[in-house]
Amino acid sequence: MSLFDAPPPQSDPSQRSPLADRMRPRSLEEFVGQEHILGQGKPLRVRMERDELGSMILWGPPGTGKTTLARLIAGITRCDFVPFSAVLSGIKEIKEVMAQAERNRRMGRRTLLFVDEIHRFNKAQQDAFLPYVERGDVVLIGATTENPSFEVISALLSRAQVYALKALSPEEIVVLLKRALSDRERGLGSRELQADETLLEQIAIYSGGDARMAYNVLESAAAASPAIQLSKQAVEDAIQRKTLLYDKSGEEHYNLISALHKSVRSSDPDAALYWLARMLEAGEDRLYIARRLIRMAIEDIGLADPRALEQAVAAMQAVHFLGIPEGDQALAQAALYLALAQKSDAAYQALNAARAEATQGLTEPVPLHLRNPVTKHMKEWGYGDGYEHAHQFEGAMTSMPCLPPSLAGARFYHPTGRGLEGRIRERLKEIHEARRRSDDSESG
Repeated sequence: MSLFDAPPPQSDPSQRSPLADRMRPRSLEEFVGQEHILGQGKPLRVRMERDELGSMILWGPPGTGKTTLARLIAGITRCDFVPFSAVLSGIKEIKEVMAQAERNRRMGRRTLLFVDEIHRFNKAQQDAFLPYVERGDVVLIGATTENPSFEVISALLSRAQVYALKALSPEEIVVLLKRALSDRERGLGSRELQADETLLEQIAIYSGGDARMAYNVLESAAAASPAIQLSKQAVEDAIQRKTLLYDKSGEEHYNLISALHKSVRSSDPDAALYWLARMLEAGEDRLYIARRLIRMAIEDIGLADPRALEQAVAAMQAVHFLGIPEGDQALAQAALYLALAQKSDAAYQALNAARAEATQGLTEPVPLHLRNPVTKHMKEWGYGDGYEHAHQFEGAMTSMPCLPPSLAGARFYHPTGRGLEGRIRERLKEIHEARRRSDDSESG
């Protein structure tokens, strides 16, 4: 059987496939969610209704309807639907499918190639699609849970429209569960099972926007429920423990570390602990978390509390020394310290400003008085002339300029008044004032 052959009919689909598969929407009217792209007048809906179909990437969390939507698009636009798994297929299979698609095109038939988990294809495999997409042999629909900007090659992205699908809301999940309970043909309607609204809401919240997970829980709980009432105990047994949506190499990895970083920056210790706990429970690399805490100490606290960096580095060493789970407490302690510390990004902004000047301004030579005359000829050329050794002056301060002439008086670092930086700011004022007096004395 080729990928283009229709699967043989099943005698009793309701007994041979999971509830989630049986309840797949058969029309756009049955499709729940994604109103931002499928509502009346919205981009994808308009393209489908006008039969102006092009290649696209459907990007969204699991269970949001990517595969179902691709099937609906194929049906509405009368295309041959060819499912293709990035996990099971390689370049050889790609070429075989494309050859058949080209033959179909010559016979006036269109092929919609649905590539599930397209992010799992490497660059060479993704490149193999390009000529066929460009010639119009296939309409390519790729599905991915990962950010396409990182996982799909730019050449393919430029030829495809990206549609971001959203996790379903609890209310939308409840609609689907009620439909499954009442549908006699495909769902559980023949059992006439009654379910309290609160139980359905509990399943919906647990599923985290994943319709497939919600259906699986309902099916499991229904099978374990006696008589005609969905049992609270059966639902709790099916749920057991919340499975966190997390992929250490994917976008959710970056979303959670971003939430932790922003909570620390906002001085919210409780939020910082929550996001840290989410990452720990999901199995995140502890040293990765430690490295990010060190960055937070440098970027958002800086000299307002120099001990923040010490705490973060100490936490990293503790994690490396103790391992899991003992080292987790060191990460929590560091996260709390950073969240409660005085905040300043003045040092971070100062480096950005200096870098901007270094890359965009004039590239001036180092002034001669700052150069080290390591040879006789260098000394003859004036290297080191006019250098003032600070320790030979009162207060270990001189009026000697250390910036190129065009940047005389430039200020990159502007300390805040928070924490230790308040004292640093006063010290800077003393230094600037002393230099001003020295300049005035010399000019006088």
